[in-house]
Amino acid sequence: MAAHVGDFGLTRFIPEAIRSNQSSSIGLKGTVGYAPPEYGMGSRVSTYGDVYSYGILLLETFTGKRPTSDIFAEGLDLHNFVKNALPEQISEVLDPLFVTGGEEGEGTAEEKLKQDQVQESLATILKIGVACSAESPRERMDISDVVNNLQKVKSTLLRCGIN
Repeated sequence: MAAHVGDFGLTRFIPEAIRSNQSSSIGLKGTVGYAPPEYGMGSRVSTYGDVYSYGILLLETFTGKRPTSDIFAEGLDLHNFVKNALPEQISEVLDPLFVTGGEEGEGTAEEKLKQDQVQESLATILKIGVACSAESPRERMDISDVVNNLQKVKSTLLRCGIN
């Protein structure tokens, strides 16, 4: 199962449900694992739900784990899987494509600095994903803050010469 573009922006596509103060999510479609928990409890569609879906998608992208994976059982979910690893154990949850190799102390000082910046940036991205996918809508990161933080990560990586 994969996230679909249709999982985002639901509030723009069903304005009649919002105008009529409909609070049920009956009839709303969303991919299992990406739809926020409040939709399953009959809450209104909102931009908070879009932020949740984005957070889950971000976590999936950087961990390589789908929110519906069999490893998530007995109360463990993608959000908590990553949250429990932050900040010291991110290499345990990152997709192997993002984990830098090499022994400690190997390479030049410049390479070590670049590697540290990459790891710090990856940790920041995972923190954003966790903040976006908080269970409570009011605890989720505001999307403008998400954009600002991701732009800072991008700037940091570009300054390090990572494209």
